[in-house]
Amino acid sequence: MLLAIDVGNTNTVFGIHDGKDWINQWRSATDSTKTADDHASWLWRLADMHGVDLSRINGCVISTVVPQAVFNFRNLARRYLNVEPMFIGDPGINLGMEIRIRRPEQVGADRIVAALGAHRIYPGNLIVIDSGTATTFDVVAADGAFEGGIISPGINLSMKALHDAAAQLPRIAIQRPPHVIGQDTVTAMQSGVFWGYIDLIDGLVRRIREEYGKPMEVVATGGVASLFEGASQTINHYDQDIVIRGLLEIYRLNS
Repeated sequence: MLLAIDVGNTNTVFGIHDGKDWINQWRSATDSTKTADDHASWLWRLADMHGVDLSRINGCVISTVVPQAVFNFRNLARRYLNVEPMFIGDPGINLGMEIRIRRPEQVGADRIVAALGAHRIYPGNLIVIDSGTATTFDVVAADGAFEGGIISPGINLSMKALHDAAAQLPRIAIQRPPHVIGQDTVTAMQSGVFWGYIDLIDGLVRRIREEYGKPMEVVATGGVASLFEGASQTINHYDQDIVIRGLLEIYRLNS
């Protein structure tokens, strides 16, 4: 079995693949101060609850945008799983796609993995939107090459900045408001963040399509992507599995 770990700035996703299918996925808050022992204790409790035998794991692949977390996740794999983990971005790792941009070394591991995972399922030219701490819009050519993209603040980051910078504005939940025109402070904030974000997505997608000059499908993933379903006019597919699918593809290419 394979343990795939995607360490984002906000959340960390753990996926278990049995060689045929993904049998479990679990999510935790990313905390770079957690030790290998902390991760192991949490992971083993969840595995026991779901009847998963972690002693059967014989491979581990990890993508992280948090450099401080590398040491502890490497120790988790070595000490508790008795495997040498494969880190996306390590020297010699075949990423399975060409990076056609001016500074390929600057592309985050999470963007490459999501782009590869989307390309494996969806044909043609793609825009891959990953909504996390930052929201990225990445262009994947029909032949599978990564061709650049856009990085913008994530919706949670925008909400936090609004609360932190304005003394009288409360911290609120992100949800679709009943009306565009808010009738109180909370619904006014929800409308500004939610519909402002929808228009950011749709506006940037239109600009990318116009500049690219070819038909493009749009795939959305990430922790809050499901909020946009039914509201965005440009997103064609919602797929929460493209990152761990990309991790599986890279593991298979290099194992």
